[in-house]
Amino acid sequence: MGHHALGGSVTNDGLAVQSIDVRVYTVPTEAPEADGTLQWDRTSLVVVQPLLDNGVRGLGYAIGDPATGVLARDTLADVVTGMDVRDTTACWEAMVRRIRNLGRPGIASMAIAAVDIALWDTKARALELPLHRLLGAVREIVPVYGSGGFTSYSERDLCSQLAGWVESGIPRVKMKIGKDRGASWQEDITRVRAARSAIGEDAELFVDANGAYNRKQARRLGHLYAEECGVTWFEEPVTSDDRQGLAALRRDLPLEVSAGEYGYDLEYFHTMLDSESVDVLQADAGRCAGITEWLRVAAASSAFNTPFSAHCGPSIHVHAATVPPNLRHIEYFHDHVRVDHMIFDGVLVPRDGALRPDGDRPGLGLTLKEQDAERFRVA
Repeated sequence: MGHHALGGSVTNDGLAVQSIDVRVYTVPTEAPEADGTLQWDRTSLVVVQPLLDNGVRGLGYAIGDPATGVLARDTLADVVTGMDVRDTTACWEAMVRRIRNLGRPGIASMAIAAVDIALWDTKARALELPLHRLLGAVREIVPVYGSGGFTSYSERDLCSQLAGWVESGIPRVKMKIGKDRGASWQEDITRVRAARSAIGEDAELFVDANGAYNRKQARRLGHLYAEECGVTWFEEPVTSDDRQGLAALRRDLPLEVSAGEYGYDLEYFHTMLDSESVDVLQADAGRCAGITEWLRVAAASSAFNTPFSAHCGPSIHVHAATVPPNLRHIEYFHDHVRVDHMIFDGVLVPRDGALRPDGDRPGLGLTLKEQDAERFRVA
């Protein structure tokens, strides 16, 4: 095998990717969960483990439908096999070219993400560095916000969860609103008031409608949440596809409007920034084709003087999140934190409302709990 056309060279010093192992684990939630526009009862992880010629094995993953794992295993694994693991960008480019006829958004980007994150971890392990040291950190700790508060929770469970995070030292928490696609907006108001009462006056309260409201509803309720309940963050008040609606709400409302979790490529985020749709841009490395693209999104956000926030998956974001100077925080999402602890060793726990990447463990610092995870394996 000669040189790859993209500049990723085949290496003779043991750093070539020998094989890619892909597994899918599906973990049921404690009870059925819901937000404003979706219900679910399980979370699936696509776990990718590259093996190098020198015996180093890495680990990365993305949250996604089992179909994501099929694409990673059957279509992408061969693309990066034989490439030098140090050439992460060349590997990424090769995968993006391979899925040209599949479409970039959605499952293809999530499959690329799982492999890209795994390659970054493997590269760092091969160099015996924690990933944040390889990437070039600007901070030692990354603030988090507690996130859950599903619309399926009773008011009591909602308040207990949010107050629990605040008591544990996380000074900002987020709840879901927009119940029944916005039809139960009166109940939303009651729950937001209850949440504010439960967490006290000093903690920040965020709300996330997952695109459930229409523009008029979002404006009316946004003012109420901000002025009566001290809410400071309104995520996806309308669908994130309605960039003009987001921009209008951003101009009108006294709280921060945020969106971006459904971005899969740099162009999407550029369009959102260019239309001045958000006060804070969110991006998910497990959706936007991995750490390689996530850092580009962070840079684009910085170019528009827009703060940046990591969506979900604290374990896959914590190292990369030390890099962007404009990073605000990571979402410490209930479902993903729970699953991480069930499937991996080395999962970080917040101290004083922040996560600190482990300086003594190479890569992401995670190890698959083979035996514990096996009962959840579906592919």
